[in-house]
Amino acid sequence: MSEKTNAAQHSDENADYRSVTVERGGGGWGKGLHLTPTPEKNIVLSVTGGGIHPVAARIAELTGAEAVDGFTTSVPDESVLAAVINCGGTARIGVYPRKKIATVDVYPGEPSGPLAQFITEDLFVSAVGVGQVRPAEGEQASGGLPPADAGQPTAASTTFARPPAKERLEQTAQTMGGGSKIGGAFSRFVVSFGSAIGYFINTLLSAGRQAVTLTIQTILPFMVYVSLLIGIVTYTGISEWIARGVQPLASNPLGLILLGFITAIPLLSPILGPGAAIAQVVGVLMGTQIAQGALPVQYALPTLFAINGQVGCDFVPVGLSLGEAKPETVAVGTPAVLFSRMITSPLAVLIAWAASFLLV
Repeated sequence: MSEKTNAAQHSDENADYRSVTVERGGGGWGKGLHLTPTPEKNIVLSVTGGGIHPVAARIAELTGAEAVDGFTTSVPDESVLAAVINCGGTARIGVYPRKKIATVDVYPGEPSGPLAQFITEDLFVSAVGVGQVRPAEGEQASGGLPPADAGQPTAASTTFARPPAKERLEQTAQTMGGGSKIGGAFSRFVVSFGSAIGYFINTLLSAGRQAVTLTIQTILPFMVYVSLLIGIVTYTGISEWIARGVQPLASNPLGLILLGFITAIPLLSPILGPGAAIAQVVGVLMGTQIAQGALPVQYALPTLFAINGQVGCDFVPVGLSLGEAKPETVAVGTPAVLFSRMITSPLAVLIAWAASFLLV
């Protein structure tokens, strides 16, 4: 009977807890955390300074766990469900992931520093605000605060002595307030000012870190790709041969429309883009003829659109990657853009021709 009674009590304790999903915020890192308290892990540790952070309070409210100020209360690691920190640098950001404790960073941050190897997507998420903490699917949000006795130690958490929640909050307020209203106001000002400065600096650090990462992982490989492609088309003479072949088209309106269509052909535009061979050769040819008076100056605008139908076609997949598009989007978007150029390029030549000859 005693075993059945204990099992029933354990089941009732689990029923009091709810699961939440913690998602990353704007500029944050991680795929999100799914947190579910247990009688053994029911503490949300707030290590942000200035008492319990609103994110920690929100997690505790939705899960039925208990939020604890890590600066005023010592909690064993085995009782911690998640740690809420405000670090965008290289110190605290990896301390709790190293202990295999789920870590919620309210500042933008990503794996960095000597403990970066321990910061993984299943243990860390950053740039989290109160709005990123939501009840898990199938769970209902708590309509109010945790029960009054939520601060009392449970049978599973009596491995360390913790005063009731109300008493801990009063102790935190006294510690932060310095024992007087004036001291409390000054302390709150200092904490708020320090948090604002810290958030600003850590945002700049995160932006710089992301810029360097983007440069190394995306921009530099693209530059190498473009350099290689330019070398190939220049060495083989493919683009030069095509450019010489379309020179006769540049001296009449229908030829310019046909030239705009040719430069936009999906098989040719990615090859003609690097180095802009057609744009260079035809542009120099038309510019010389216009300067010599052989052609009217109105040819300049339609020629510009005719020779630039391929512009950016070699950049389409890279541009989609820079926009963090999914592989499926890149696979569909690249040919869509290339084929759409076959329509828009001749139309652009016609519009430019009308603007140059009919409106002047």
